[in-house]
Amino acid sequence: MSDSSLTSDNRATLDEIDRAIVRATQAGLPLVPEPYQQVADEVGISSQEVQSRMQCMLDQGCIRRIGAVPNHYTLGFRGNGMTVWDVPDEKVREYGKKIGDLDFVSHAYHRPRHLPEWSYNLFAMVHGKDRSEVDHKTAQIAELLGDDCQAHEVLCSSRILKKTGLRIV
Repeated sequence: MSDSSLTSDNRATLDEIDRAIVRATQAGLPLVPEPYQQVADEVGISSQEVQSRMQCMLDQGCIRRIGAVPNHYTLGFRGNGMTVWDVPDEKVREYGKKIGDLDFVSHAYHRPRHLPEWSYNLFAMVHGKDRSEVDHKTAQIAELLGDDCQAHEVLCSSRILKKTGLRIV
């Protein structure tokens, strides 16, 4: 059981074992058949306790999620583009779900408009082998949105941004 606790102002505190787990996983879970066991061996506790403590850190908001973060370039997807869409605000959640369910979209989310400079309120990351594939997939999204799409753009990736989470040094 984790000794993590909430302070009086609802901030989570981590004990030394929690900190050791974060240090062991901050570059990602080990890519082995039993990643929690490898972390447990490194930290000196059971794999069940590693999982329990990580769940506690999730519940308390110390870590937001545990999930795969693929490197799309390594997987051969070099035409990646963030598509941005101007759709009716009352439909952004509905369309975000539909677009997020497409197999070529890794994530879709709502962002506020910043008028008059930025009218887009729905973002979706589209992955393809090259730019023309991304353009074709973007056209599929535009078709799905129909007349509710007032405008859209594709912001193509020019480099890989470092994806990091909680860090303890």
